[in-house]
Amino acid sequence: MKPAPPLPRHTSRLGVSSALAFRRNPLGFLGTGVDDCGDVYRFSLLGLPVVLVNHPDYIQHVLVENGENYDKNAVLFRIVRPVLRQGLIGNADIELWRRQRRMMAPHFTPRTVQRFAEFMTEETELTARQWRPGSIVDLTDAIGQLALRIVNRSLFSAAVGPRARAFEEAFGEANTILGRYFRFPFPPLSVPTRAHRRLRSAIARMDDFVATSVRERVEAGARADDRADLLTLLLNSVDDDRAMDAQQLHDEVLNLCIGAYETTTNTLAWAFYLLARHPEVEAAVHAEVDTVLGGRTPEFADLANLPYIRMVVDETLRLYSPAYQFMRRARKPDEIGGHRIPAGTNVLINSYLLHRHPDFWPDAERFDPTRFSPERVAERPKHAYVPFGSGQRVCIGKHFALTELTLVLATIAQHHRFVAPYEPFEISPDPLITLHPKGGVHLRVLPRESGRTADPEGAPR
Repeated sequence: MKPAPPLPRHTSRLGVSSALAFRRNPLGFLGTGVDDCGDVYRFSLLGLPVVLVNHPDYIQHVLVENGENYDKNAVLFRIVRPVLRQGLIGNADIELWRRQRRMMAPHFTPRTVQRFAEFMTEETELTARQWRPGSIVDLTDAIGQLALRIVNRSLFSAAVGPRARAFEEAFGEANTILGRYFRFPFPPLSVPTRAHRRLRSAIARMDDFVATSVRERVEAGARADDRADLLTLLLNSVDDDRAMDAQQLHDEVLNLCIGAYETTTNTLAWAFYLLARHPEVEAAVHAEVDTVLGGRTPEFADLANLPYIRMVVDETLRLYSPAYQFMRRARKPDEIGGHRIPAGTNVLINSYLLHRHPDFWPDAERFDPTRFSPERVAERPKHAYVPFGSGQRVCIGKHFALTELTLVLATIAQHHRFVAPYEPFEISPDPLITLHPKGGVHLRVLPRESGRTADPEGAPR
């Protein structure tokens, strides 16, 4: 019989001390385990068996090669299921997931996403024009509102209103509560604690936003320009002549709202924070937009001509992926890295650690977009970088997210540059259910200097 994965020195078999250490500093706890044991080890959180895997080969095994053996009925997704329900993000019913994925996948290809690019740049232009030179901008908040306006127009063909702000606040509260719960999974959500009452209230506010937006969009009927939004596409989606029922449609729209809002908000806040700390990279970004766009608003067709900005996006996602960890549950016994994995084990993949693995990311804490040049990408195993997951359950919104991130960054870079409001300036990650910049990103906004030049290939290596 193969041996069990090793147990780090700082953990106990019962998991009480592990739960306490995990609660205090989850990233530090998991990183110490890697230092102690290497790329596969086990620990327990109050009796819940967890195995962390931190090597591209092991991740490829779990997500691709033996992906059928690993489902989403893992503790992490059970925690967030009260919010996401049966939507694609956390659905553990594999047959329902497959049907929903078949229905929705055609609406998230690059060709389909292209129709929403104009919304992304129009809303970004409006946001950028509101920032006064010299002022300090809360970019986390500003980008969050921008992301909601984009998702509202893409999903509902509607302008954002006060309800969207309520959605943003409700999701932030739910994310904080669930993040704390995952750090110390006790008591159960069914227990009527004060935090759980707040969570149920936050979920109700998000549900109200979705239900009202869907109802108003359906009542409005066809658009005058006959360009279908995402909701119209979903309403007309069928699989074996079966359409979504009302509850499934609600769950999928809620998942799309959360996914589109959360990915954009945190990734772009981190990106502008990193650019403010690395003016040589910012200068290379400005050089590219000046050369390619010449002052005009970017379009979907420009994406192929903005490779350095895309590298900045990829490097930001490497350092601070919003979905920085995810889980699978072993349905049947398996073997990973020469160690036995019993059925029912929660297998944890933490991209915050994986994306800093010294075997694949030299000087891993350094912000270096040229890591994602085609030549350097070809040198690495594919599964050394998984900001959107991989395999059959790769994030359905990947193309939408990368299009939005690149276009928004390019549009803002034409108007402004950002500097730290004080020195020293450093923001630490806050590992909730998603990875937030602790306290938000506040930067001083300055107008672009005319004639700034830099060679995108000359960014720091």
